[in-house]
This record gives sequence, structure tokens and C-alpha cells, in this order.
Amino acid sequence: MEINGKTVLVCDCNGTMPIDGKTLARACGAEPGMDVNTLLCRSQLANFERAVQAGLPVVVACTQEAPLFAEVRAELGLDTDLTFVNIREHAGWSDEGARALPKIAALLAEAALDVPPTPSLTLKSAGVALIYGKDEVAVEAARQITDRLDCTVLLSRPADVVPPRLADVPVFRGTVSAAKGHLGAFEVVVNDYAPALPSSRSALRFEHPRDGASSTCDLILDITGDPPLFTAHEKRDGYLRADPRDPVAVQKALFELVEMSGEFEKPAYVAYDAGLCAHSRSKKTGCTRCLEVCPTGAITPNGDHVAIDAYVCAGCGSCAAVCPTGAATYALPPRDFLYERLQTILSTYNQAGGTAAVLLAHDGHGEEMLSTLARHGRGLPANVIPFRVQAVTQLGFDFFATALAYGASQIRLIVDPRQREELGGLATQIGLAETALSGLGYGAGRVSVIDEADPDAVEAELYGGAAPTPPRAGSFTARGNKRGTTLLALRHLHSVAPAPVDILPLAPGSPFGTLEVNVEGCTLCLSCVGACPTGALIDNPDWPMLRFIEDACVQCGLCKATCPEKVIGLKPRLNLTETAKSPVVVKEEAPAQCIRCGKAFGMRGAIDKVIEKLSGKHWMFQDGSATERIRMCEDCRLVIQHERGIDPFAGPARPNPRTTEDYLRERDAQAVREAARPPASPPRKFDS
Repeated sequence: MEINGKTVLVCDCNGTMPIDGKTLARACGAEPGMDVNTLLCRSQLANFERAVQAGLPVVVACTQEAPLFAEVRAELGLDTDLTFVNIREHAGWSDEGARALPKIAALLAEAALDVPPTPSLTLKSAGVALIYGKDEVAVEAARQITDRLDCTVLLSRPADVVPPRLADVPVFRGTVSAAKGHLGAFEVVVNDYAPALPSSRSALRFEHPRDGASSTCDLILDITGDPPLFTAHEKRDGYLRADPRDPVAVQKALFELVEMSGEFEKPAYVAYDAGLCAHSRSKKTGCTRCLEVCPTGAITPNGDHVAIDAYVCAGCGSCAAVCPTGAATYALPPRDFLYERLQTILSTYNQAGGTAAVLLAHDGHGEEMLSTLARHGRGLPANVIPFRVQAVTQLGFDFFATALAYGASQIRLIVDPRQREELGGLATQIGLAETALSGLGYGAGRVSVIDEADPDAVEAELYGGAAPTPPRAGSFTARGNKRGTTLLALRHLHSVAPAPVDILPLAPGSPFGTLEVNVEGCTLCLSCVGACPTGALIDNPDWPMLRFIEDACVQCGLCKATCPEKVIGLKPRLNLTETAKSPVVVKEEAPAQCIRCGKAFGMRGAIDKVIEKLSGKHWMFQDGSATERIRMCEDCRLVIQHERGIDPFAGPARPNPRTTEDYLRERDAQAVREAARPPASPPRKFDS
């Protein structure tokens, strides 16, 4: 069977899955029917060999034996593209496996898509390792791997540490006060730093310490037992931690550490377009959503934008989920391919006769959970379609709205309960989706999280009740910018909603909304237009006017922070009417007219405001003639100044400078006056 120009090989795994080849081929839109293998990885391996020798890309419906198939391809000396898809644990191995054919067709159609390439980074490590501890455990750990790595031991506030008999590892005292960097490029600042004295006898002694010592290394093994040096430390490439009281954990960390020398490829998880960023303008802060949710500190302010350190980024995707403009987008895979997967998997499922599709988004943690359910439990319900992503936290409101608009009845997300503290961004996106969907009459619970570690609890959640009625699927193509796709999906959901509401109020901080402008106080200075990063506020080059496009407003607040008159307020809401797409006039007024020639210029309100602030309050505007010139156009001001001989650079008369001669002259004159003054009469004496 061929799908999208690729040969698809299906195996029922020794008869453990009921698969009808003709029905499946029809469901996939491939005619005629297909042959279903029973032991493709064993007795029917020749079928695989013929497929890869034919030259077309091959999709194999088996993930367990992927290493075997890759090995066979290599032995044949071929480089045929291979893709593997799991229809066993995800569909066939289930109590409802007999009804899972629409889901199998959807999984095959998704696997046959052409996956776009993703960019990557190169990390280089020369094997320079810092072993950071407190006692002999750190020294002994370094000695175990010194033949593989270039190790240095740093002891934080050590007590009595027995000196090593052989000085094969450099030992220093010090406490790391600051650390930054990543695999191959760490930088640490150390206080209380001092080298060990070679004359140490029964216990290590150190030279006179100093603060602020700095150093670089490629790797860090932290076995101090103190708080980690980095936030979300488990996501920091090249930084390992172990409890010094647990020898097994220390040995495991050492095994990992010795493998971290050389060159490594790392995906560039996030693509960033600074031109779309709404973080800041002219030192006024607006949107800070990505800064608030990044667990690793990979995102930092950078002038009017932010900077994303791709080497520190661990790929959680929270920044892409919460970014309202699409400045930060997830690149593994690109957003457009994610939408294409959604449309393919849901449309194929529905066309194959499936009903009430529940999209089950998951990452690596979820993959293990699904395998456990299939092997030791009831498996997945027939209408629950697994949807693998790099990180569940990369999903946002745009994904949820698009999935529902393509016909999903629900979206469930399996998350690792150990990472609950990192779900803040995801929680805001689910809350936004629930508000919008409930407001449109779809009810609550359309998007929900399963954060159970117990497979039985996950199984109970998935079988807990009937899925709600899905919306009528839309036929639109989700491509282009994130915000446009989101609004396209929302307007489709609005058009088929059980109880459509045109305008929905949203919580503060939501990325949709309008502005409340005190029109009387607005002078049409248009500072807000220059500050708006999305073009939601626009002017009219031919007329004093301020206009607003609600669809473009992300509620970043830059206009509010920039407005000199403080007349702008934010009002979060979701407006699904047609008026939100077009510019709406906020304020306009007739232009001011020159009092000399009648030419239109400037804005009347702004000119009146200037006159009010300057007239009689500034030394240049003490008389009416100066104020009069403000009401003239630029040409007439020059004419009047020339006719009246007005020097615009002239100021009040300067006082004459006082010299030494002036001081001496005034002193002599004062002395002469005092000498000419008659003497004072003596006091008159009165007899008692």
C-alpha cells in the first residue's frame, strides 16, 4: 500500500491485532487492498527487503523491531528513508482493538507525511570537568575518571579531608557563588578560593583564600548535596548532580560524565523573530510572558526584545506556547507541520468512520505510560488517538483551538507529575481555552491534563466517561502566523457553536482584547502608534486620526505605558465579530489651521495643549506674539520672524560681568561715604 508516495508495511504482530487489509486500505484512501504481514520481522522479512530495494521511502508499522529493520537496510547497502509508527501499543493492543481501524488508518496517514528538517547546534566538550563536593567523596570521584577527563576538585567549606597520597588531581577550596553556561562552556565564580598546600599532613590545608575567582570548564559534577547551581538543573546539558551519600548515584553520574567529551548535536528548539517581539519599546516594558515561564533562564531581556540562548534552552517550549505574537515558535517540528499533522490525523480518522476523537498529546513520559497500558492493562480506547510531541508544554491555545476546529471532541495531555512546577504556562493556555470554549457553549473539560504516575489511574481517566460531541470539522488550512491561525480556528468554532457568543470577557493577562481610551484626554500625539509592536494602533497620514484593529492587539500594554496623557486602558476580551478585523476610529479631529494663511497643519488638540503648558509659564512665551506663532504653520512662522526681526536665539539681556576693578571701586566709594558721615552723638545722660 502506498500513502503520499511511500510504501506502507503493516504487520498484525503474529495475529495479536485484528486488521483487515482491504478495509484499512480503503480507510487510508489507498486502492486496491493491501496484504497484512504476520511476522514481518522474522519469516516475512523478505517483504521488507523488497520494499526498501524498490527505492520508495518506507513506513513500517512497528517500532519495537526498528533496530532490526535499520540493520537489514544497512546490510543491503541502501539508504532508503525509513519511518516507524506504533499501531500496536497505540491501537491494536486494546480491549477495543477490534474497533480501532479508523485510528490505525489515521496513525499511518500521519506517519506518511514528509517531516521537514529541523536546525541543530553543535556543542563541543574537551572533557575539562569540575568535581564540586565537600570531602573525600569528591576527591575519589575525580580520581576514578582522571584517565578519561581533565578533572579539578573544588571543595566547598571542607572539614578535615585526608590528603591524597598521590597528587594526581588538583584540589582547591572554594564555594561557587555564581555559575552560567552549558555543556562545553561553563563559567563559575568562586569565593573563599584557595589551592591546597602540598605540605598538608594529616588533613588538607589551603593557602590564604580570596573571593571572586573565576574559571571555565566543560562539565560540572555537583556532589555537594547543596541546592543546585542552576534552575531546572536537570535540563542543563553538562551539569550533573548526585547525592554524595548515595554511592550508586555518584557512580551513575560518573558513567554519564565520561561520555560527555567530544562533539554533540542539539536541536535548536525555538525559532525567534525579534521583529514580532512585544517585550519593550523605548525602555517601556510590555509583554514578559516568555520571561516568566522559562524554567532554565535561557531567555533574558535584550533592549526592546529578548534574547534566547539556544545552547541553554532545554526545549520545553513554554515560551512558544505563551508568546502572543508568534515571535517565539517551536521548531521541532515547525508549527505549520504540527497543524498539518493535526489535520491529517483527524480528517483520516473521521473519513474512516471514527467518532468522537480524543486527541491524547504526550511526550517521552507518556510513551512509557501508553506501553504499560497496552501490555498490562486495557490499552487505549478506540477513539483515543495518541499525538506525540517533543514536550507537552510546547502546546498552547492555538493548538487546542485548531485541534477542536478540525473535529477533535477533546484534548487530553499526559504530563509527568514530577514536573508540575513547570506547567504554569500550559495552565494559562488551558485556562484560556476553557474560558473561550465554555463561552461558546461547548462546555467545560474540552482540554484537560492527566498528571498521574499510576498507569491504573491514567487508564481510569481515559475510560472515565463518554467523549463530548465534537464540533463540525472545518476545511480550512492552518498555515501562516500563529495569531491568524488561532483566530481562524476560533471563528470556525464560533460559526458552528451550540450557543455562540460574539464577545467573551477574558481574564487579565490574556492575549486578546480591546482598549479603553479616554477620548477627551487624548491629544492625538500618536505615541501609542509608534510603540505598538503589532500594528493594532494605526494613524491616518492624511488626517489627524487614531484607529484600532482589535484582532491585532495582544494586550502587551506598551501603548498604555507609553501614552504621555495616561488615557489608555486594557480590556481583555475575545471579539469574534467581523468588526474586530477592520480598523475602528478611536478619535479624529479637524486639523489646526494657520491663523495667518489658513493652511491645515498639526492637530488642534495637541497645539492647544502645548499653548496651555507654555503660555505665561516659559520665559520665551511671556507675551501673546510668541504664543500666536504656535498657531501658525511652519512657513508663516519664518515669515513673521523675518518681518518683525525676531531672533529665535535671543534671550533676556545678560548682566555685565563684575571684575576686580569694580569690586575695588565700590569698596573705595563705600569708604569715602563712611568717612564723610558725621560722627554719632554720644548718648545723653539723664539724672535720676
